[in-house]
Amino acid sequence: MKNKKSVLPYLTSLVKKLAPKVGARFMLEPEWGIAGQIIYPNKIVRSLRMYSLDLNHIASSDIARDKDYAKFFMKERGYPVAAGQTVFSDAWAKVLKSNNKISAGVKYAEKLGYPLIIKPNSKSQGVGVTLVWNRTELVSGLKEIFKGDKIAIIEQYLPGHDYRIVVLDKEVISAYERIPLSVVGDGKSSIFKLLQQKQKSFNVSGRDTKINFKDKRIKLKLKHSDHTLNTILPNGEKVFLLDNANLSTGGDSVDVTNTINVGFRKIAVNLSRDMGLRMAGVDIMVTRGDITKNPKDCNYYIIEINAAPGLDHYVMTGKKQRKIVEAMYLKVLKALGKKD
Repeated sequence: MKNKKSVLPYLTSLVKKLAPKVGARFMLEPEWGIAGQIIYPNKIVRSLRMYSLDLNHIASSDIARDKDYAKFFMKERGYPVAAGQTVFSDAWAKVLKSNNKISAGVKYAEKLGYPLIIKPNSKSQGVGVTLVWNRTELVSGLKEIFKGDKIAIIEQYLPGHDYRIVVLDKEVISAYERIPLSVVGDGKSSIFKLLQQKQKSFNVSGRDTKINFKDKRIKLKLKHSDHTLNTILPNGEKVFLLDNANLSTGGDSVDVTNTINVGFRKIAVNLSRDMGLRMAGVDIMVTRGDITKNPKDCNYYIIEINAAPGLDHYVMTGKKQRKIVEAMYLKVLKALGKKD
């Protein structure tokens, strides 16, 4: 079979590179380059599929992937989460014989107060995450989400510093602040032109991030800041274009692995354990203070937990990040080779 991808996915190529260093053999399905087996000298066999490795149990991973379930268990274990409610598409609500449909979501939103964050229940990489300011935007946003998911989550909007903390077997192996897609004015270029320049810089650096210039959320964000894609920003003025901070949608990162407070380290490690995960990406929003400070002196909440934290975008943000990720996955491969 001929490989349909000229370039292998980042994690596939990294495992292929690192497997020999732990004495393992890597066998790859060649057509798509996303599924493989890592075969160790002690006969242990582990699997790779896209961003997923065999570190986490299937059920624990599935719960983490379902934002509503994950939020329930995190809250029950005493971790702070944003106030919110799930909403079903009208078609799915009918199947479930539930009244928790769009109209119920509208009533809940009016009770909680705008602006609000809405997001799909089972998507990742910031897909569908939207800040809405009124009923019209809420209904429109929910209908957009329901094109690809049966369940949406409406949450209280609590902005702050957005962090991803990656945990492996009781150890924090990387941490970084995620900053939403933004541009900085030069006094002569339109926002659209600045976005094009940003995309070009991604391409030049080898970062595999594609900005969606037709993303409705960008226009919505600009609308509420009294801008359009044709606006020429004054020199030095910074404008954020999305409300989710995922690197996959064009966000930037600032590494804080060496400065994260021990208290936040413990929170990430304990949460991963309490959710049954050996490896996890813990997303924390700090609304007062920052991650270098004692959590007791900050306000924060858990955004979500990811059982398969894809680091392909993060690794392209710099040489330092590339070294962190390679060292991290070397530890992962060593851990995978141990008997359960």
